Amino acid sequence: MPETTTLLPANSNQALGLGQFAIEFMSDTPEVMGRPDAAVLERTNWFHTDACLCGLSAIALNTNAPVLLRREAAMYATGSGKAPWAHDSVRAGVPVFGSTQDVQPEKAIVANSSAVREWDSNGTNFGFSETRAHHRAGEFGHNDFYPVALAAAQLRGRDGAYALRGMILLDEIRGRLAEVFSLKSYKIDHVVHGAVASAATFGAMMGATADQIESAIGMVIAHYIPFRAIRAGKQLSDSKGASAAISTEAAVLSVKRSMMGFKGPRDIFRNPEAIFRLFEGPGQLFKKTESAGTGIPDAKSGKEYASPFDLVLSRAGSDFTVMGMHFKLGLYEHQSAGALQGLINLLNKNPRLLDDQSGDCIAKIVVRAYEPAFGIIGDPAKRDPKTRQSADHSMLFLVCTMLRKALEIRTVRRSGPLGWKDLMLLPHDFSPAALHNDLTRALMAKMSFEHGGPAYDAKYPDGIPTSMVITDEQGSVFDSGLVMYPGGHARNSRGSDAIDLHDVLKHKWQKLGELASDKPGEILARLSNLHTKSAAEVASLLNFHIADRGQYE
Repeated sequence: MPETTTLLPANSNQALGLGQFAIEFMSDTPEVMGRPDAAVLERTNWFHTDACLCGLSAIALNTNAPVLLRREAAMYATGSGKAPWAHDSVRAGVPVFGSTQDVQPEKAIVANSSAVREWDSNGTNFGFSETRAHHRAGEFGHNDFYPVALAAAQLRGRDGAYALRGMILLDEIRGRLAEVFSLKSYKIDHVVHGAVASAATFGAMMGATADQIESAIGMVIAHYIPFRAIRAGKQLSDSKGASAAISTEAAVLSVKRSMMGFKGPRDIFRNPEAIFRLFEGPGQLFKKTESAGTGIPDAKSGKEYASPFDLVLSRAGSDFTVMGMHFKLGLYEHQSAGALQGLINLLNKNPRLLDDQSGDCIAKIVVRAYEPAFGIIGDPAKRDPKTRQSADHSMLFLVCTMLRKALEIRTVRRSGPLGWKDLMLLPHDFSPAALHNDLTRALMAKMSFEHGGPAYDAKYPDGIPTSMVITDEQGSVFDSGLVMYPGGHARNSRGSDAIDLHDVLKHKWQKLGELASDKPGEILARLSNLHTKSAAEVASLLNFHIADRGQYE
């Protein structure tokens, strides 16, 4: 029976190995091709639909970076014919969302990926392997990269099953790297893992050789390393949302250059001056052997350096990293999901907290969580967010906006449970008016956010360990207890907080779809079940009208 996993050991040329793995995964040869099971296909379909509707609604509301990058893409229109850099393409370019005009693929990808990421509401992974305890580096990542696989399928004239398999491959490489190397520990942006995966996937889907993919990965790591300066500062900018898109643009350009003959640095994971060994040291020295690859030898011993990690990649079955990725049930930094779930739980168990729609029943709110959540969304500067990008990274704003919505619902619906569908944070909850809502700001003044300490830290990244305590105006205390697997978390179905995930997602898609189109059902039908789409349907998948809902900011 064919192997279900591939090991790329630390003492091998892992960049070349990724290229070979990706080529086999995307091949049509049954013995080596990727064979994810039905559950993986379904979950990836959901994530793709979710990502697209996030992007389409961001375009409809004229958010800055997606609109600007779409305008830029139009400057790189391609004519009919084939891509001169790819030997087996059927078209020279691909379209941006909602267009029939083909443009250079890296320009379509940077525009589409930027739109997908703009709301910060698409899928999230936390670099945690359930099966391998030593592969829990805890690096973040998001599925901003599906436009890469769709563009490659369109360029090659392939069907939806091929496109979806490419998305699974990209998430697999990106997710496994997140399990073994923490970029954030060195202030490097997490999008680097996605850029490496984009180069491997795009190259394999476009017919590049393993050597060409290795060259492209080498260029990505040698030339295009973004630091977390993108995400630092008192108020965040367009660079935060567009970081993955810009890195992926560089990855696709690197593949094109490699396929035209450009030679990038080889064996980049073992290179002593590249980010992996530069920050984590040489690792073990191995005796140079033919099978170990072309590692750079130690000057004294003549032995080869290893990379800091082994890579284990799935090629069949259900154990793919996409199955451990989390859905966001609205617009929020996922580190806040435990607090939002805790709030929902507390309000349903203690409905009297909403009796006074002014919020006067509540005297104090205390949230405790783990690092890095406390550092990222508890930054003192984010106590007073002035931009949407900062507000969706403010624990205080997110919790108090959801609480405000609950109080407002009680003015028209006096009883009954409140859930994610009722309280879902949507784009207009981050409009300029919402940022300065008087009730939200009054509630924020009552709230504090604390680091829960080692007991909380030890439970991350398995879960999102968070607790909330609300004290009412009479001094009574209401404690949520520890929330580990909130709604949307990959392991949510195992706990007391379990929700009907698909039902909540359909609500989210409907709401975002209504922003994007007067006929959201038609767009949802077009995007759903990608693996069943013919090559002709994939070729025109993005050919639909996106509504213009005016200026968001």
